[in-house]
Amino acid sequence: MQIFPATDILGGKVVRLTKGDYANVKVYADSPAEMAQKFMQDGAVNLHMVDLDGAKSGAPVNFEAIREAAKIKGLFIEVGGGIRNMKRIEDYLSLGVKRVILGTAAVRDYSFVEKSVKEFGDAIAVGVDAKNGLVAVSGWQETTAIKSVEFCKRLRDSGVSTVIYTDISKDGMLSGTNLEVYSELSALDGINIIASGGITFIDEIKELRKMGIYGAIVGKAVYEGKLSLKEALEAAGGNEK
Repeated sequence: MQIFPATDILGGKVVRLTKGDYANVKVYADSPAEMAQKFMQDGAVNLHMVDLDGAKSGAPVNFEAIREAAKIKGLFIEVGGGIRNMKRIEDYLSLGVKRVILGTAAVRDYSFVEKSVKEFGDAIAVGVDAKNGLVAVSGWQETTAIKSVEFCKRLRDSGVSTVIYTDISKDGMLSGTNLEVYSELSALDGINIIASGGITFIDEIKELRKMGIYGAIVGKAVYEGKLSLKEALEAAGGNEK
């Protein structure tokens, strides 16, 4: 199973939110690129980056910070946050980013998902952010009436190869993740699921791996010293791609 340390960027700095609340933010570093280097030193080969300003505004506010991180050799970087047109996808891929994550745009304009997958294939992932089992959009600020697991099935049927599924209620709480929903999602054939939101304990990493989940994003627990990135990588089966 792949481990993706998370680097969320707000105002150019590395931060974490609690339950996606932009009013509840903690800054951990001034430089996303330096944080990426630190993760690499601990053995990471993957990095999950989100432009939180972009998620709200729909503009690539932290593009330059992501550009600097993308210069680092040996990292598989996936990027999300405010990616709502084909040019934005091309811009990120041109930096050396390996996978681009569509979020709000995938919900607002589903044809955009279909066009993106047709054009860029496995370089496209979709972030499904769930609040009480329903899809949330616009930086988690708005909840739709779309059932999150059903939406994952629709994405798979449209050719999306990777879904990053986040239970917002668990995110940043340091109290564990929603293993029940990942057990349900693991039964979906033909799509890679990356678990996100609240992963705090080594036993959760082991359980997700046992389920056959493709990847797991670790964030606040690592920043707060509750979870060792090195141990998480080991529990996931190493850092082989």
